[in-house]
Amino acid sequence: MSQNKKATTRFRELIARRQLTMIPSVGDAFSARLIAHEGFDALMSSGNAASAMRLGMPDVGVMTLAENAQNAGLMAQASGLPVFADADTGYGNALNVRRTVMEFERAGVAAVMIEDQVSPKRCAMLAGKRVISSAEMEGKVKAALDARTDDDFVICARTDARAVEGLAAAIKRAEAYQRAGADVIFVEGPKTIEEAEEIARAIDGPLLYNITPTGSVPPLDVATLERIGFRLLSCSVYMLLAALPSMRNFLRVLKESGDVAKAGAGAASMNEYLEILRLQDWQEREARFTPTSD
Repeated sequence: MSQNKKATTRFRELIARRQLTMIPSVGDAFSARLIAHEGFDALMSSGNAASAMRLGMPDVGVMTLAENAQNAGLMAQASGLPVFADADTGYGNALNVRRTVMEFERAGVAAVMIEDQVSPKRCAMLAGKRVISSAEMEGKVKAALDARTDDDFVICARTDARAVEGLAAAIKRAEAYQRAGADVIFVEGPKTIEEAEEIARAIDGPLLYNITPTGSVPPLDVATLERIGFRLLSCSVYMLLAALPSMRNFLRVLKESGDVAKAGAGAASMNEYLEILRLQDWQEREARFTPTSD
């Protein structure tokens, strides 16, 4: 895919394919850079991971619009990839949603996801969720569409109603959000493959599937999801959770032994780290644009 195209256009082309696109979910610019280094086509700025990495707080709706948009923008800059950003509830009513789209579009991301939870929202993996009316969410979708200045900027409407009102109600909401103009639909929390298939039969358009580490959603693979009809696959905070044991082990061994070399056994090399950060590119530019002394 041409890197000369706008990130929004590249993401539009990804969701237009029948092929499913994996969008690993992370919360910081270095992780975003690593995803690009490993050859993925796009990534997701996870509200859960961003709240953890930026604030050290759980995903309970305390991260602000400005913090989230800035963080997602840094991820887009660091990776050069289209970034699909979790924008929670849009931070309020339809007018707040309009401001949310303006800020994320200005930050350089390719897409935002807005959900139909009551503010303050709850992470999908936590209990106690509540949803607003379908009519109010439809208004938010329309406000989001009205706010964007780039027609390729993607609006994803998410419903959390499966856990609150049941699958049939969630699908009905999803259909309404699609009619309101949402480019991508995400029905959070199908409990079985049969429920995922029912969602895909009902929604004729790009669908997101998210796998959580709690086991509440079937961990379907790419081939299965493509067959069912999904276009995007995210994986919650898995990348952060995968790194956690190694980071914790380093700290525990260091505290116990006082031996940095022992604690760091098996760690990546400094050269590998700097390669991911593209140090050589920065050094070449420094040499090109910095005058040499006499």
